[in-house]
Amino acid sequence: MPAAAPSGKDGGNGGNGDDQPGSGATTYPNCAAARKAGAAPLHRGDPGYSGALDRDGDGVACDT
Repeated sequence: MPAAAPSGKDGGNGGNGDDQPGSGATTYPNCAAARKAGAAPLHRGDPGYSGALDRDGDGVACDT
């Protein structure tokens, strides 16, 4: 697990399962971009996770 950011923020994911990235958070426009970056699959709470990328709403984006 990554260390907390010096600003006291939790990496922009809200730490509560939010599906919206916070300010300055890693984002991907689509699953192809997440896969190209080697980040897929993305789990709810991971940097870059977005409900828009989670087609079946199971908390795992870009899993197929």
